[in-house]
This record gives sequence, structure tokens and C-alpha cells, in this order.
Amino acid sequence: MIFRAATADPADIDRALAYPADGPVAALTAEKVREELAGNRFRPEWTWFAEDADGEVLARALWWGRADSERPIALDCLQVQASVADPAAVAAGLLAAGHAAFGNLPDYNISLPRGWRDEPELAAAVAWRQEAAYRTGLTREIERLRYEWTPAAGTTEPTGRLVYRDGTDEEFLDAFVRLSAGSLDLHTQTELQSMDAEQLAREDVEFYLDCPGERSWWRLAHLPDGTLAGMAIPSATPYHRNVGYLGVVPEQRGQGLIDEILGEITRFHASQGAERITATTDSVNAPMAAAFDRAGYQVTEIRLVLEAPSTR
Repeated sequence: MIFRAATADPADIDRALAYPADGPVAALTAEKVREELAGNRFRPEWTWFAEDADGEVLARALWWGRADSERPIALDCLQVQASVADPAAVAAGLLAAGHAAFGNLPDYNISLPRGWRDEPELAAAVAWRQEAAYRTGLTREIERLRYEWTPAAGTTEPTGRLVYRDGTDEEFLDAFVRLSAGSLDLHTQTELQSMDAEQLAREDVEFYLDCPGERSWWRLAHLPDGTLAGMAIPSATPYHRNVGYLGVVPEQRGQGLIDEILGEITRFHASQGAERITATTDSVNAPMAAAFDRAGYQVTEIRLVLEAPSTR
């Protein structure tokens, strides 16, 4: 078995494009792959094949990054031919080769429909992908709900319960620290097992500064008397406007203020002409999911995230 990256040779890229986008786990079409290659979000060196001795492609892996990324951020597509007797083994070899070349362990995102566990063929296809990921160090699993807002859902009017203002980097850092206490976000909970709240807050600030959204969009949320209530970070992906980060400080939770902050983010993006706003939350974070539901966001997919124990 040979594991290798694609070359810049157009014929090699054509091989990647020609791989059939079939199977129970949704795969990327040739048109979508071309679009990502043109945007420098897919690259030949991030496109990997598993080949047999005769040069037949038995598996394909497509890693994704931002246009200016030095290394890939996530594995977007992993396929192994149905004729392969042990797809987990081939996939694990392919991932291990890619990881060694990249010098990091990008997350693996699997996009799935709701109720995917009730479909035996789909569940089996996910299972060998999970096994391959586990074998190569992606041992932490988070299931997330991907939400989407469109103008048809409308926006809410401000109620006056909160006042929003810009803040300094130190104020936002302090807000991140306070919001991490008692958070239902699984990533936050896990990271706090190996670092303190301030270190995590600094990593979170750096992460959102690195996103395509603007720093000038960020807002602190206060009660009318000036008490900090929470934070709103409208953001963006390379494709759409995005909710980014929002939260309520522990002492103000349980009063419906999360709806106020989400409403502010939604109004902000809508006022700038956004036709689509995306958002994600862990499936176990019931309060946040309920807030998205109330705001008219619709679940478009389940995202199964497989990642290394320590990320970012």
C-alpha cells in the first residue's frame, strides 16, 4: 500500500476529482473540490491517496484550511473503496501519513443527518471512520448541531434589557474567563482540565481574532446599571457570517439573557445584508440549542468532530 499526497500535475488533480462522491457518508462533489482548490482551501499537498501496487486509488482524504493557513485545519472528506476488506486499516494508514507530513493532528469533521445512528449502513460507515481516527490520535469525540438562519426567520427587536458596547482586549479576556465557569461547552470543559481559565481565555481570543470576522464587531453586554451580563462575538467563516461566540456570566444565567445576546448578533449580521448565518453548539448543550430554536435557526446537519485530546 502506498500513501502519498497529490502533486501539482493536473493529471494527479484529475484523479482526485474523478474519485466517485458516493457512499452513505456524504462526500464532496468534483465541482466543490474544484471550488476549494481555486480558493486555496484545498491544496495538492493536503490531498492524499492510498494506492495499491498497480496504482489504483483505494482511498482519498481531503484536508481543508483557510486560504492563508500554513497547515490544514480539518479533514473534510475521507473515502475508502467498498471493495477494501478492512477500510479502517487503510484509512488509518492514510491519516497517519498525512498527519506525519503536516506535523499536526487536524480535526476530522463528519457531516451527518439527524438520526444517523438509526440507519445501519450509515452507522457502519461512520464506525470505521471513527476507528481510523482513534488509531491516529483523534480520540476525543464531540457531536455538534449545525444551525442556520436565513432572512425568512426574521429578527427580534431589542428589549432594552441589555446595553452593548465595545471593550478593550483585557475586558474581553476577563469576560472569557468569567464565561468559562460552569460552561456547558464540552471543549471548554475539557481544556480546563489541563489549563487555567486565563490561559484558555487567551487561546479563545487568539482563535476568534484569527477568524475572518472583524474585531470591531465584538461587543460586551451589560445590564442598564453597568453590570457585565455577557458577551457577543459575531464572526464569519470563509463562506458565511457566523454567530461565533456568545455567553452569559454565571451570576446572570437563567434569566433569558442568552436570547437577548443571540438576537443582537443576528440583528448585526442581518443589518449588513447577511443572507445566511451559521452557528454550532454541542448536542448536549440544551440551553444553547433551545435559544437557537427560539431565534428561528434551523438544524441543517449533525457534525461529528473527532479531535486530538489537546487542540488549538
